[in-house]
Amino acid sequence: MKPDSLIYVAGHRGLVGSALIRRLEKQGYGNFLTRTSKELDLRDQAQVEQFFKDNKPEYVFLAAAKVGGILANATYPADFLRDNLLIQTNVIDAAYRHDAEKLLFLGSSCIYPKLAPQPMTEDCLLSGPLEPTNEWYAIAKISGLKMCAAYKRQYGFNAISVMPTNLYGPNDNYDLENSHVVPALMRKCHEAKEAGESFLEVWGTGAPRREFLYVDDMADACIHLMNNYDGEQWVNIGVGEDVTIRELAEIISDVVGFEGTLSFNTDKPDGTPQKLLDVGKLHSTGWRSKIGLREGVADTYEWYKEFRTQNG
Repeated sequence: MKPDSLIYVAGHRGLVGSALIRRLEKQGYGNFLTRTSKELDLRDQAQVEQFFKDNKPEYVFLAAAKVGGILANATYPADFLRDNLLIQTNVIDAAYRHDAEKLLFLGSSCIYPKLAPQPMTEDCLLSGPLEPTNEWYAIAKISGLKMCAAYKRQYGFNAISVMPTNLYGPNDNYDLENSHVVPALMRKCHEAKEAGESFLEVWGTGAPRREFLYVDDMADACIHLMNNYDGEQWVNIGVGEDVTIRELAEIISDVVGFEGTLSFNTDKPDGTPQKLLDVGKLHSTGWRSKIGLREGVADTYEWYKEFRTQNG
């Protein structure tokens, strides 16, 4: 990409999309195309076709998707399957037919098999059963990965895919009903501190191990791969290291300044014992994670406090 290349970031207001815009601006890019979902419904083929015909973006970051937690996936399986299939099919196809130079598609490490060997390499995809709680989302995302590979193989379209690990950072979802572990713990710690609580409940034993990547670091990796990788196979994006949920909770409570006791509710489920990505392929392209977990959590907490101030 050149500094004046026309770049379309689909999903620019979400966790990943907003990080891509921040990081692109920091690296000197400034010619962006963005549309809200009200301005452009990516599920509508005619709207997407017209958008690409009128604007002809040179580079496309496809970060738009229908996402949610376990409850949302269980309640709306048809929506998760249909909406994600429509979004990625419409955008990938239109980008190819209107001569985009390159497209990057965002997958997710949660679409690897439930019991994949650790750390998970790229070739373990489809080697075993999916996690039942998000299989509808996973099936759609796997189709997106394969669609990029198929368009590269049949048409020579330069479409690549990435598989990020667990992400956190500004513009994350802090709703306790369906947020992920970092924003949920951050909000609970903040509210417990404000209320002067003496202890904070954490679900499970605290023993499961998880890998966490600051979203701006992930965006930096995506830009690096857009400029330096053209392979057909997707690329894992992560740090290559994990921590226990207990260690994560201790880091977050320390950053927030919560001085009470962490209480682990062992009646609640732990989930998969470990989820860690093999990032050897990513490292071979010359990119490594730069932002440590404590630094990323601290930056995110500063954003969260400002968000609370502005939104009550």
